[in-house]
Amino acid sequence: MRRRTRRNLFLHLAAITAVFSISAVATLSWAWTGGVDQLSLPYGPEPVLMPGPAATGAPGTSRGAPGPAEPGVPMYPASPSGSGSARPSASASSAADPARTAPRAPVPAGSCRTGKKLVPTCGVLWGVAPGAFTDARGRQALAAFEEKTERHQDIYHAYHRGNGQLFPTKDEIAIAREPGRERLLFLNWKPRGASWAKIAKGDPATDKFLDKLAAHIKKDFPEQFFFTVHHEAEDNIREKSGSGYTAKDYAAMYRHVVTRLRAHGADNIVSVLVHMAYVPHTSKKWFADMYPGDDVVDWIGFDTYAYSDPGYGHGDFAELLNRQSSARPTWPGFYNWATTEHPGKPLMVAEWGVWSSKKNPGHKAEFYQEVGKQIPRFPGIRAMVHFDTPHNQEGRASSVDATPQSLAAYRRLGRLPIFQVEVTPALP
Repeated sequence: MRRRTRRNLFLHLAAITAVFSISAVATLSWAWTGGVDQLSLPYGPEPVLMPGPAATGAPGTSRGAPGPAEPGVPMYPASPSGSGSARPSASASSAADPARTAPRAPVPAGSCRTGKKLVPTCGVLWGVAPGAFTDARGRQALAAFEEKTERHQDIYHAYHRGNGQLFPTKDEIAIAREPGRERLLFLNWKPRGASWAKIAKGDPATDKFLDKLAAHIKKDFPEQFFFTVHHEAEDNIREKSGSGYTAKDYAAMYRHVVTRLRAHGADNIVSVLVHMAYVPHTSKKWFADMYPGDDVVDWIGFDTYAYSDPGYGHGDFAELLNRQSSARPTWPGFYNWATTEHPGKPLMVAEWGVWSSKKNPGHKAEFYQEVGKQIPRFPGIRAMVHFDTPHNQEGRASSVDATPQSLAAYRRLGRLPIFQVEVTPALP
């Protein structure tokens, strides 16, 4: 009788263990693949896409129509079973101390990671330009942003200009190489002292700086990093012959800078052509002349912001990516244009944010929720870099913590599976 009791007890304990194991595996799988519904960001009804040429990848006027997906590149991590992509459920709808940076969330083995030319094997890189237009830039601003948003940033965005400072700086190198919290650098450089046309023809002072810069990069930072030359150059275009600042002058200058740096050893730069996605500029006849060539452009980036008050730029995430204007009826929207004209290039939202409004304080949180719902519709987007500032030149704020609700929504957005990419910096 005693033997039967012990045997029954053993079988009972074994059954409980098996049930618990199955339950744990199922729960973990559900938590990872459940996507937004695990984060209180329901998808809700799928937005209706207006039919039109843009929906098939050709220029058109439909808003939010996705461009062609990059062949063989899923947008979500592989499912635990390995049977496919783990997409979110369709039914779910004072500066900080640098040592206190938010820890990187663990990324399951075999999931999204940075690949060739820093293009993630799946998913979307998540980054920030912290403390913009303030004195609190650099490591402390990044630490403060990571602390308040409760997540590690894949990309750190910084700006340089002129010939006075070599980069990456020691501070930027430390940010990129922080043990266990490695990040990708995204560095802007705006030349000074010579026109675009003169730089393209080999301005001596600029070439001397570029050669020193290439030697510095080769010696001190051989890892790959994002690099752009004179972002948002549209504002400086002067389409007058001999001005030195025509769209073709810009393309020639960009080409000269990238080719000279690479020729002198800085072959680890991953070039990003960053446009200002402002319809009055992008619809100009000269806009296409700004393109310097596929061989010197690895990524195409664009800067675009949402407005909280009704009027220009007020809408959802699809409107942000494909902003149009009744005054320019032939412009299909930047995302549609880029995926049609340059289908092989990964896209980066190089600066984005939502301008705050005291009249409409709830829009920012609502917008972040729309990003989570709509990002799968835009497979060409492979990186998003928030521009975080308490005030720009016009006094507008893009800070994610404008309200407790906006901060909570941004935190949930950053936890979505699609934004979980393991940064694996590599030599070229």
